[in-house]
Amino acid sequence: MPIDLTKENCDAEVKESALPVVVDFWGPACGPCMAFMPKFLAIAEKYEGKAKFCKVDTSQNKRVAINFKVMSLPTILFWKDGAEVARLSPADVTEENVTKKIEEMIA
Repeated sequence: MPIDLTKENCDAEVKESALPVVVDFWGPACGPCMAFMPKFLAIAEKYEGKAKFCKVDTSQNKRVAINFKVMSLPTILFWKDGAEVARLSPADVTEENVTKKIEEMIA
């Protein structure tokens, strides 16, 4: 199950993680976000133990989205060894693209 990120746990969960991290920035009023959520959960289950999965509800955690320079939803960030290595903007958020980026990080 993905970890809900807040400003309090963000650095520890993302920047200090030993595993690659996939962060889904979403909002409850975002139709594409809600449509992608079941796919994100399925991907998280498939790669459990190989990568860490986190979610940011931007309606509750605006500061986290601002800190990561997320401008639109849904946006997926990929982190490895404490640094952002990739980002998918809304038009690119697909199950295939997310899976491809994860495979690149864990290869």
